[in-house]
Amino acid sequence: MSTSLAVVEVVEDRKTRGAFFTPPAIADFLAHWALAGRAGARVLDPTCGEGVFLQAAARRLRDLGSADGGLDGQVYGVDVHKPTLLRAATTLESEGLDAHLIPADFFQLDPPGELFSTMPLFDAVIGNPPFVRYQQHIGETRRASIQAAFHQGVRLSGLASSWAALLVHAGGFLAPDGRLGMVMPAELLTVGYAEPVRQWLRRRFAAVKLVFFERLQFAEALENVVLLLAHGSGGCDAFSLYHVHDAEDLHRIQPFDEFAVTLSAEGKWTDLLLSMPQRQLFKRVVAEHFTNLGTYGSPELGTVTGANSFFALNESTRKDYGLLDGVHVRKISPPGTRHLRGLTFTNGDWERLRDADEPVWILHPDSDTPRRGGFDRYLKMGEELGVPEAYKCTVRTPWWRPPVVSPPDLFFTYMSHRYPRLVTNRARATLVNSMHGVRLRTVAAALRVAREALPLLVLNSVTMLGAEVFGRSYGGGILKMEPREAASLPVPKPEVLEAAWAALRDEREVLDRQLRNGLWTNVVARVDEVLLREVAKLSGEEATELHDAAQSLRTRRLGHGRASGAVNGN
Repeated sequence: MSTSLAVVEVVEDRKTRGAFFTPPAIADFLAHWALAGRAGARVLDPTCGEGVFLQAAARRLRDLGSADGGLDGQVYGVDVHKPTLLRAATTLESEGLDAHLIPADFFQLDPPGELFSTMPLFDAVIGNPPFVRYQQHIGETRRASIQAAFHQGVRLSGLASSWAALLVHAGGFLAPDGRLGMVMPAELLTVGYAEPVRQWLRRRFAAVKLVFFERLQFAEALENVVLLLAHGSGGCDAFSLYHVHDAEDLHRIQPFDEFAVTLSAEGKWTDLLLSMPQRQLFKRVVAEHFTNLGTYGSPELGTVTGANSFFALNESTRKDYGLLDGVHVRKISPPGTRHLRGLTFTNGDWERLRDADEPVWILHPDSDTPRRGGFDRYLKMGEELGVPEAYKCTVRTPWWRPPVVSPPDLFFTYMSHRYPRLVTNRARATLVNSMHGVRLRTVAAALRVAREALPLLVLNSVTMLGAEVFGRSYGGGILKMEPREAASLPVPKPEVLEAAWAALRDEREVLDRQLRNGLWTNVVARVDEVLLREVAKLSGEEATELHDAAQSLRTRRLGHGRASGAVNGN
């Protein structure tokens, strides 16, 4: 086998196991902090790999005066991959160090105090858990990991990656006053499935510190990481934040260099990824010049049919079965949002989609419409396909009449790669649940510009940054906003909206064409110039800072989406 091929296979094997090796500077930093001058401390790495954390811990203990650098049962390492564990033993021996190495799946080890446990309590737990996404984290390993986390009082969803359960399970091996120092994916702060882990950190530890890097720290992985340092017990309401350029800067962190942040009761901590000046600027500008989208109207779900492929019809099908507008079917914006490229969805847009045979109708007959003719034939076709057995169809009577929502004033594209958008619904079409609708409140409707102005003026750096902060990141880098999150989206206050709209109204058609042609950065730049600089009176530096913050979080999210299925470990 050629050397290059062997290297490829080794890397791919490590990816499958989630094993990317930690830079020594990070291991040394966490070991130094976790052992904190305690020569007699007992330390565990639950997924030790080739032993970079074991080395760092044993060296530190030796420097502190421990006689054997771990020979007296102070340093423990666990790993399921025996060849890697043998390499760890060889590396330790080459420095005259030792550790108690356990070839096992960490999830199969019971925490200290349980009936069949053979493990002691540890003063420190350090390491870099393998990061295997839920698509590969399957079978018995997943079952055992979910059960282990549940034993610590944390219920994880089926979307959880491997690191989440391992972090929680590792906490069960830690003494009440012990120290936990781990390399974590940045999605600890941003994804919905990590919410139980975030709540557990707040409940379990008396103090939590997070170290952020400006640069990626793993050459073979695209995942951003943070260092999690937690100690004590009893719970906390605030975290301490540190920002460094890369691992080589960790030694420059000094006491009292941290920024303290108070945490929200629940939800994501995406804003912690911003620098302190960016976060403070964002909060100030939102408080002074923005409100939330819910002020104008509550985002609401589109129609849930249970089987869009049957209930959403194209023009050919409508004609084939003789279904009548207003009797059997209603106008819709087709499922999906790719056709919503501009600021408005007009009758002309709808007609072009109809003529292209896109699904622009939804089956919604009057309740007393008799089953006969083409209508009856269409329903029988659906019955042959098993549509009435779809869950949403089984819970309504009759199964063939979905509860269609009335046409909203605005469409809200709640799943996107770039940014969520508002689109004026001039076609007065209804919608299915591939997007949200926004029906303007009476007070907002009185502000006559809102329906036309909001779709353009939300294309600003503050709103886009707010989408990253309040939205959820999913596989592939998708940003998703459920109705409650969408209602929190910061949008210009009415008086700010009116002033900016007065300056941009005459440019709307030009900006709409640019948006439809994919020149969205040009549109954002123009809206920022008017909304942030001219109306809100922000300085050029402040507007640029907000733009850069939004771009930074978007880049992180998209980079996370491009990352491979397993992206870090020891």
